[in-house]
Amino acid sequence: MDPGKSVHIITQNEAMRALISRIDRISGINSTVLLIGETGVGKEILAEYIHRTSDRSLQSLIKISLSAVPSELLASELFGYEKGAFTGARESRKGLFELAHTGSIFLDDIDDVPLEMQVKLLRFLENREFRRVGGTVPIPVDVRIISASKVPLEDIVKRKSFREDLFYRLNVIPFIIPPLRERIDDIPLLTEYFARHFSPDKKIIFSPEAMTALMSYNWPGNVRELRNVIQRVIAFSSDVVRKTDLPPEIIYNSAINQIVHACKSCFLSKHMKLPDVVRCVESNLVFEALKKAGGNQSEAARSLQISLSTFRDKLAKYADSSLKFAPFQKENSHGDT
Repeated sequence: MDPGKSVHIITQNEAMRALISRIDRISGINSTVLLIGETGVGKEILAEYIHRTSDRSLQSLIKISLSAVPSELLASELFGYEKGAFTGARESRKGLFELAHTGSIFLDDIDDVPLEMQVKLLRFLENREFRRVGGTVPIPVDVRIISASKVPLEDIVKRKSFREDLFYRLNVIPFIIPPLRERIDDIPLLTEYFARHFSPDKKIIFSPEAMTALMSYNWPGNVRELRNVIQRVIAFSSDVVRKTDLPPEIIYNSAINQIVHACKSCFLSKHMKLPDVVRCVESNLVFEALKKAGGNQSEAARSLQISLSTFRDKLAKYADSSLKFAPFQKENSHGDT
């Protein structure tokens, strides 16, 4: 990444603007930052923004996806190695921490780091120095740590898969990035931006029906998925993108379609009996209506065209149900950039 290059966040969403405002307030300090958000939500872009608005903006931002590096190579990748440290080490090599000296380093997928590497990271964060693999001399570095996790680290701390002391070292200034489904007002803006990016020579217009479909979709892959969809659509459509030009999962997206599809799968693969399938469909319609109504039971009942007393009876009936539709359970959980 070129030093000094500016980074622009494409958003008009109130929650995202508040997040950017909070980030701007820490531009003059060098505290460790932890970004939490689902896969594709934009953690890397925000890491770039944090670096570019900091006092280190003229220095390097080094990035690494920790999940993409085999565990046995992580130490040499991060800390470097000395000549002869292992077979094939014909000369000394600097690691990423050393290359990021006076700048920042972005540690993506910190939640995937194996426990043995967590010990080494903790030691580095405590002393801000390390030894290369095969080396004996401590090397101090001045680097800002920006890490990112797909899930709340507290959850994997409770499962004993992540060190609590390392969590506290990383969680100095945490930022939770909302998923795209919680900021649908950004979808038209992002769609226009990606359309211009992938088709700079012509004006691409999305029909109202196409835009409605895009804004109604759940976007499990977040901004990255939207970017890929727009790139694909523009490659095969004319100047006007219509709903029929969109991928099938977006065209036919609706709560009832998703529920029926999932219950059909249960019926076929789990050999559920008809009463169980009916119960599954009904329970999920009840919970989905309540979710869309923001918890307002009267509004949920009206959307299902049943009385409030009937809705409450069904809500009580299915309150402890184990048959809740999987996609709606995932919607309330944190995914993986």
